[in-house]
Amino acid sequence: MSCHPEARKIFEGVASRHEFYAMLNRHNQSPFDEERSSGRRYAGEWFEISEADHDRMFEILPPLFMRGDHFAMREFQAQSITSVFFTLRIDGRFRWFHAYCDLADAGSVNRMRGAIIERESRPVRAMSRAEKLEHIWSITGPDFRAYADQRFAAGFAGRRIVMVFSAAQAAIRKLVADLTDEEIAVKLPVQFRHLGEPVAA
Repeated sequence: MSCHPEARKIFEGVASRHEFYAMLNRHNQSPFDEERSSGRRYAGEWFEISEADHDRMFEILPPLFMRGDHFAMREFQAQSITSVFFTLRIDGRFRWFHAYCDLADAGSVNRMRGAIIERESRPVRAMSRAEKLEHIWSITGPDFRAYADQRFAAGFAGRRIVMVFSAAQAAIRKLVADLTDEEIAVKLPVQFRHLGEPVAA
């Protein structure tokens, strides 16, 4: 991959085992286009996991490599994109994370580590609009989300859509990026609905 993908937190909180596997499969409905085959659709995504799931993934196969606070899976998601698992000490306690890194880029693992630590070291809990949208995509079942295909307007092709319900309770499909603040609030779990936007340092 020729450019550095932006690190993107795709789930708020510590993922359960079921949620962990769901996020590994969150793009299964996506078209087999260049974004998917090159790995760009995955690169940069990260989320927090439990210590037990971190250790279980380490034991599944011998890692491709292990260095200090991280190890990489031997199996690649696409081209040079693979799962990297981190054990990071943040605010005095250990936490565990999964991320998709591009191993063709020598700096990708270090940038990912830095992005996770910077994001999780914020003193006030908050979610950006982009993080809320990623969380919604991660927790929405496959029957209620999809990638736009030939049935949609040309500008929608390949973009993520979710089902929303109108005031009349009619189900409509809408681009994830176009969800209103009210629609985002309805789709987020109750405990995340009133989290503020992060404040820039």
